Amino acid sequence: MNWLLVVAGAAVGAPLRYLTDRAVHARVGFGFPWGTLTVNVGGCALLGLLAAVAPPDVRLLLGTGLCGALSTYSTFSFETLGLAQNGARGAALGNVALSLGAGLAAVYAGAAVGRALWG
Repeated sequence: MNWLLVVAGAAVGAPLRYLTDRAVHARVGFGFPWGTLTVNVGGCALLGLLAAVAPPDVRLLLGTGLCGALSTYSTFSFETLGLAQNGARGAALGNVALSLGAGLAAVYAGAAVGRALWG
């Protein structure tokens, strides 16, 4: 029955990713993949918090399910490739560096917040 927790979380995470991406792009435009960066960094922060303090069933629902569907490595890779192929190599490298740096910082911060609040 664990897979039902994953399915339930993913059923919320995937639409949340789409809606967040559209909302971010409506505000800042489509020149850089800010929407994907937003969902990926947010997913990292939540996953860090969950890994630090959540029980296994909650990690399945919100970590594997919600965060797994919310964050997206494939879209990040595709958008980075698109930037590079369209001549925006600096933006492509910036997307890689920003995504990796912000994602790692977010997962560490999420874990630290979780331990501080509920540790």
